[in-house]
Amino acid sequence: MIKICREQIDPTAVYNLIAKDRAGSVVFHYAVVKRQNSNEGVTTCIEYDAVGDAEAELETIAAGLREAWDLEDVVLMRRIGCLGIGDIISLVAASSPNSEDAFASCRQGIARLKKMNTIQKKESYA
Repeated sequence: MIKICREQIDPTAVYNLIAKDRAGSVVFHYAVVKRQNSNEGVTTCIEYDAVGDAEAELETIAAGLREAWDLEDVVLMRRIGCLGIGDIISLVAASSPNSEDAFASCRQGIARLKKMNTIQKKESYA
């Protein structure tokens, strides 16, 4: 499943989507907004916006993960809108019969989400 959303990500709902009978390993990674100090001040919010076909880019990433590893399922989610400190920015989740594939695919998914061309961010400072 892939999704671009404004609403908060519900971990229980995502687990219920990805847990499968053959999945002996389920790995989740949440990226969250962290407090940062910079020359501009302290981060209060990061505004994320989708430009272009972000869902198609997520689908391409998911297809690549499915091709490279033995997965039961993969979930990629990116939030858009103004997210505050502690809010979940994105989720990568993978289920697999084995932990090696679940962890490796999740790690690769994280790296690919960080480099998405269709997501722009703008930080706001106090």
